[in-house]
Amino acid sequence: MNKKIFNKTQWEILICTVLLTIIGFIGLFSTSKNSGYEEFTKQLIWFVISVIIMIIFIKVDYNTLAKISPYLYGTAILMLIGVLFTSAINGAKSWFAIGSFSFQPGEFSKVFVILFLSYSVTRICKHRDDINKPLNLLKILAIGLFPVFLIALEPDLGTAIAYVVALVLILFVSGINKKYIISAILLIIIIIPILYFFLLPEHAVNRINVYLNPNLDPRGIGYNIIQSKIAVGAGKLFGMGFGNGTQTQLGYLYPKTTDFIFSAIGEEFGFFVCGIIVALYVMLLTKAIGVAKNSQDDLGGFIAIGIVRNTIISCN
Repeated sequence: MNKKIFNKTQWEILICTVLLTIIGFIGLFSTSKNSGYEEFTKQLIWFVISVIIMIIFIKVDYNTLAKISPYLYGTAILMLIGVLFTSAINGAKSWFAIGSFSFQPGEFSKVFVILFLSYSVTRICKHRDDINKPLNLLKILAIGLFPVFLIALEPDLGTAIAYVVALVLILFVSGINKKYIISAILLIIIIIPILYFFLLPEHAVNRINVYLNPNLDPRGIGYNIIQSKIAVGAGKLFGMGFGNGTQTQLGYLYPKTTDFIFSAIGEEFGFFVCGIIVALYVMLLTKAIGVAKNSQDDLGGFIAIGIVRNTIISCN
């Protein structure tokens, strides 16, 4: 059994993951030193827990996980409903807090939803063209979009988009007809302007505008984006050195341990290391897509392509 797992291990994916983890920990160690390495310690604990979980689940057949996925999906839905009754943090009801421990059910539930969505496609669509039957497609869309609706209520639009990307990728590889793809693209083209001009709240429109042009509000919403660009530019080719980034260490870059960790790494380690990070992500994506493409059955392919979505969102 162990030899079989060893032979089937995608070493390129493992190597890329290990290298990205090492770079991330080095960057996090530097950026969290002013706070007593709290974020670094927290991530280190989660890393150890994740490795233990990986070792356990690497021996579990994904078909077994798929069979219990309806219960996992139900658990995810209950958590996503329950979090709506919690207190808002930074304007969103996205977190469960139990003492000093906290987690986002939207992040935690991603794998559950991907498993059940993949399982549902294989169960509903017995033949390749069954996905194009309107009733089957509606069932799959309902399964995929219901958690998106709940996450949008928090509101956490970034995580909601991540779920949508997983749904789109799974539908695409399942053999959905081009007419549905073209119709969806046309619908998006029509809906986006309507959302932007008439339906989105003012703060959401402002975030979009400032994202496209941070100088519209350089001392407000655009401040962090501008500082992140300054940090990356200050790093030049080889960076200012470990722990020597002015934007990072003097508090101009915020939040430096999460949203802008890439900018912090760029300032202290330069364009060279940033280029390595991008190259590693490209390799990781390519190999992950290859796993989905060469899967022995549809279920494995759907799960793999759904998990590729996590990598795509991480790249952003």
